[in-house]
Amino acid sequence: MPILSLQNVTKDYFAEGQPVRALKNLALDVARGEFVALVGRSGCGKSTLLSLAGAMDFPTSGVVLVDGMATTSLRDDALAKIRREKIGFIFQSFQLIHTLTVFENVELPLLLAGKRDARKIVHERLSCVELDGLGARYPHQLSGGQMQRVAIARALVQNPAILLADEPTGNLDTSTGNLILELLRRLTCEQNTATIMATHSVEAAALADVVVKLRDGEIAEVIRR
Repeated sequence: MPILSLQNVTKDYFAEGQPVRALKNLALDVARGEFVALVGRSGCGKSTLLSLAGAMDFPTSGVVLVDGMATTSLRDDALAKIRREKIGFIFQSFQLIHTLTVFENVELPLLLAGKRDARKIVHERLSCVELDGLGARYPHQLSGGQMQRVAIARALVQNPAILLADEPTGNLDTSTGNLILELLRRLTCEQNTATIMATHSVEAAALADVVVKLRDGEIAEVIRR
């Protein structure tokens, strides 16, 4: 069973009272351990697809299944549990809390979930992203690449089945961005996580196992390597 399945998904929004179709009859399955790149021009539906995959939004028609569960059939508490335990989010702008240390930023999701062994897990995740010894620093004391590594560690701290990355290298220089992409690819394999990355970068997409080309809300092509 795929960890994520979008089945005949259509998503409509309304702008000035008129419907705007963001996705049309889209079908996509993603397995654990797969690194998937979503590519296409701005407005093609990449961010909408990530929102649906992360149970942050819901299809107008069709079904989104996360680990076999349809997101539209779940109550609010069950949706919150899925987002907290099965899905990790990485943003282009890092979204770190600047009044918290690196360690505290990564630890926060565990504390909110009531985990007792939080400190051990945080140390393990910081080690995974090669940030040993930087836990006491604050975000403003880090480089862009280091801040993105903190964001990745935070996203992985709950051992999510699905990792969603929205332009994770968009605010980084080419060299640093390549290091982040290699890290994401390695962690996808090591953690057996399904990683779905929206990107404009041809170089970033080249590292993915599966490239999904979107055009006007539809899948134009799927390339599997």
